[in-house]
Amino acid sequence: MGKQLQTGILNRLKTWFKYIPLALGLMVFYSYGFIWTLKPRRIKTMRDVFELFYIRFLRLERKHVEILELNDSELVTVSRNPCPILRLTLMLGMDTRYTCRLVSETVCRYVLKHMDPRLVFERDYGRIRPYWNGCLERIYLKKTY
Repeated sequence: MGKQLQTGILNRLKTWFKYIPLALGLMVFYSYGFIWTLKPRRIKTMRDVFELFYIRFLRLERKHVEILELNDSELVTVSRNPCPILRLTLMLGMDTRYTCRLVSETVCRYVLKHMDPRLVFERDYGRIRPYWNGCLERIYLKKTY
């Protein structure tokens, strides 16, 4: 085998091995989300969403989550917590705009839908760490007509 071919194969393997910790994180977070939703949790207000989702499910400390908007149908927050996905992403030299969408967003949507099927989760990927001073998220009740 030529040296150039060996180098190409090694580089591809290094790239694939880089995704293993991310895949493990994905499996752990998905499993946690699934197990957490086995016990029914229902919301009555958007304050309940904050308490159940950010404090109980994500286990964030209140001091790490700033509430920008809270009304009957919407919750907008900025999280500045010590985030394991952020830490892993930076360690692997990856982009949080990709890893957070892959690892976190799908699980967050799954958990919120189990609390109330009308809940919609959005994250502003233009305002996410390390590109901004926190992670801006919006959860709102989808209007049904």
